[in-house]
Amino acid sequence: MPVYRLIMLSAPLILRPIDPARPAGPQIFDVLRGAILRMDFVPGQVLSEADLGTVLGASRTPVREALMRLRELGLVETRPSRGTYVTPLDAARIREAQFLREALEVANVLRLTQADLPDTVDANLQAQADAIACADDMTFQALDDAFHRLLAEATGLKRPAVVLMQEKAQLDRLRVLSLRDGRRLGVLLDEHRAITQAIRSGDARTAEATMRAHLRSVLDVLDDLAARHSDYFTRGRRR
Repeated sequence: MPVYRLIMLSAPLILRPIDPARPAGPQIFDVLRGAILRMDFVPGQVLSEADLGTVLGASRTPVREALMRLRELGLVETRPSRGTYVTPLDAARIREAQFLREALEVANVLRLTQADLPDTVDANLQAQADAIACADDMTFQALDDAFHRLLAEATGLKRPAVVLMQEKAQLDRLRVLSLRDGRRLGVLLDEHRAITQAIRSGDARTAEATMRAHLRSVLDVLDDLAARHSDYFTRGRRR
């Protein structure tokens, strides 16, 4: 049985038809991006425009548009005469994305040490704790993303949150693999709390150091995850 048939047989459990009352393209992009970043669609998996359109209740044109946007983010690739595939994880690109993300997020926290954080940050931290108590790693990841987005938005600048989302795309799938270790969730929450405390205390040095250590921790597990999930990475991809 062709691989894409196996994929699409399970797709209804992952993908729901889009809302016909709203533009199709952005909805499809959000659905597919989420499925890729959650590793519902794994690296190397083929994505059929026709099958996706059938499952999502859309024509091939908005599906094609969504896949084009995903290519720009480096999440899918088109191989001539072979089709569109979820891109494998690439250790070099992950390190590059982490470098860019760190520069942006450190700038964010340094700016925030001279400003007020919204109460939504505290609500987010509590929700993270609740997700850990329920062993819900996917909800925790969404809240983790929201935490960093809230910090970016709190700077009062428009572009940081947008650029952050773009650069994080290369890191998020690696994070899914690492977050399957429940013990790590508690460590991440403690780091989020420490970052928040340093910002509110106006301690720029601690805020910067804590954020740098927090963001670099994903690189500590990169080699181990690449070894344990070699099929997901560029060198381990099956031909």
